[in-house]
Amino acid sequence: MHHTITSNPLFILGNKDEILVIDVVKARLEFSWREIVGTVEGGNVPQSLFRPEGYDHREALFGVPPYGGAIAQSVYYADSDLCDPTVDTRKGYPIRSKDSTGKMEPWPSPFILMVDRGGCSFVQKVRNAQKAGAAGAIIADNTCLCSDKDCVSANGQAVCQPAEPIMADDGSGGDISIPSFLMFKVDADQVKAELKSNQMVQIEMQWALPSPDDRVEYDLWTTPSDPVSKDFQKNFKAVAQALGSHAYFTPHMYIYDGIKSNCQGFDGENMCFNLCTNNGRYCATDPDNDLDHGISGADVVKESLRRICIWKHYGETDGVGSEWWDYVAQFLERCDNPDFFANDDCAKDCYKHAKIKADVIERCMKDSGGLEKDTPNTFLDLEMQAQVSRGVVILPTAFVNTIALRGGLTTATVFTGICNGYLDGTEPKICTECQGCPDFDGCISSGKCHGGKGGGGVSKNAFMGSILLLSCAFGAVAFWHYRKTREEMREQVRGILAEYMPLEGDDGHVGSPMDFARRGGTEGLMS
Repeated sequence: MHHTITSNPLFILGNKDEILVIDVVKARLEFSWREIVGTVEGGNVPQSLFRPEGYDHREALFGVPPYGGAIAQSVYYADSDLCDPTVDTRKGYPIRSKDSTGKMEPWPSPFILMVDRGGCSFVQKVRNAQKAGAAGAIIADNTCLCSDKDCVSANGQAVCQPAEPIMADDGSGGDISIPSFLMFKVDADQVKAELKSNQMVQIEMQWALPSPDDRVEYDLWTTPSDPVSKDFQKNFKAVAQALGSHAYFTPHMYIYDGIKSNCQGFDGENMCFNLCTNNGRYCATDPDNDLDHGISGADVVKESLRRICIWKHYGETDGVGSEWWDYVAQFLERCDNPDFFANDDCAKDCYKHAKIKADVIERCMKDSGGLEKDTPNTFLDLEMQAQVSRGVVILPTAFVNTIALRGGLTTATVFTGICNGYLDGTEPKICTECQGCPDFDGCISSGKCHGGKGGGGVSKNAFMGSILLLSCAFGAVAFWHYRKTREEMREQVRGILAEYMPLEGDDGHVGSPMDFARRGGTEGLMS
């Protein structure tokens, strides 16, 4: 489950229909209408909708986009908000021909489904579109942005939305695998008008990661108490080392701004108690929702600062940070529980196993401003500034070349995103060798895919060996069957010849047919 961050950073969003936030990162994905030559059922494809630069849109924070790929299919307008899980695939536009039952034919697969906004959450709409067989979903906005004066004027709407909507996960979107976009009203209305006039329209949804050079930069935004990213942080070290200098990693710790959240009173007093440090300046949510026991928000802030300092000294130079990965793995194994999370001795034990100098990290934490009194901390302030400028709205989130990756945070997903971020022809050998390898972990450790590619298939050598083995087996069976059949035929011949009288040869020798049979037919019976 992803955590969705709202405008009040001290609370985690529950199951809301939709969220409006002002500081939203704009998805840098191409969204264009393909120009089709010729005609299709329903009339000519409207070339008036084609825009070389694509359409402005907002990408969903759930689903699994095909990074480095595209989906180009005909779009159908559901003429519904699609809140009912029982989707009527025989309605909507363009109108199709009727089948033998007299009902309109369903949307022909594959297709992209356009759905009206409102009535239920974005997640519910896209889930129902997925169940209906859609390859992707477009949510048509139903309210103008207040900043879009032309839209407001044209629609005569008394109410407009002051901020751009974001297609956030309501906490249940883990089962959604298709991608989806939100299209602003001014553009969505044009598309719906074409579809309602029974014109076929084709949409191309593209996910082209920026690929500026031969080095990819990737980030991870999380917190030390986040349960979703734990497995990723345990397992990704080998990938980071395999990528080496071809990729640069930066871990980020999400810190809540206590001053903006009114956790610091006018007199400098900490109003949020053990959720914050530095008299309410830097805060984190309570992992166990118990302010009196267990891990506190202040404990999470302290561990966040510790990991920032470890990266500064053991990872910032090379962008790999083997010691940082080792420390996090050790902490998750030894200290990730209410009894030892805030235990300094446990942290020092992790330092020892990760070969990190404890005095260097403790001095870094102190020199950056520490966690006591009403004192600014340089590193924590930088993290808060970065999370605002990057537009981080869910945790955990991985970014590749500044683009947020959607879908599950797994080692393979992030690796695929990184490999798609290289300039063509500059990707490292580990990418060409291990992408799509069924034995992914073995490929990363050895640098070679021994299982063969192709979604769990077999290697060429294994395939040829199997063919040779089967050929030998069939050959042996065929030879055995030949010998057995020959012996049976001989026995039959012996039985038939034994029924005849002896014959006298030209030389006066009386020969018996049984003599011929006993000799196996090596001599002629008649000369």
